[in-house]
Amino acid sequence: MVGVYDICARVQNGFRARLGRIAVPETKLNLAVSRVLYNQGFVSAVTRGTHLGPDESYVPTTNLNVAERRLWLSLKYYQDSPVLRKMSCISKPSRRIACTANQLQILASGKPWSIVRGVIPGEIVVVSTTKGILEIQDAVEHGLGGVLLARAS
Repeated sequence: MVGVYDICARVQNGFRARLGRIAVPETKLNLAVSRVLYNQGFVSAVTRGTHLGPDESYVPTTNLNVAERRLWLSLKYYQDSPVLRKMSCISKPSRRIACTANQLQILASGKPWSIVRGVIPGEIVVVSTTKGILEIQDAVEHGLGGVLLARAS
């Protein structure tokens, strides 16, 4: 079972090693978190492929090839420094941190809630809601609560 901690570690290690692109297992969770990172400008592209590299043309995922399918994230750099400096998990398998819509609004405004510090400018928080995995500002706009997954800055 692949958790959010796996993609956090892979993305952060890829930026630290100054890699151009990294591969993460193709799961619904990884695809959703990658989409949030792409929409917020932390990665420049997300493509599907195999363990060897991105696909040239569309290849559907089937039961026969599911083990070798990967998501390839093209990492973004600005003036030779990584755009993403740190990505860490908030919830862990042993400690899930769930918030209501009001508690998410408190966090999004920069104030701490419980054991979670507030969101500072230039930072995002990834939240798992009933409408899918969203960034904290999108969850607040829709009035949704959810489980805090990760933060990136």
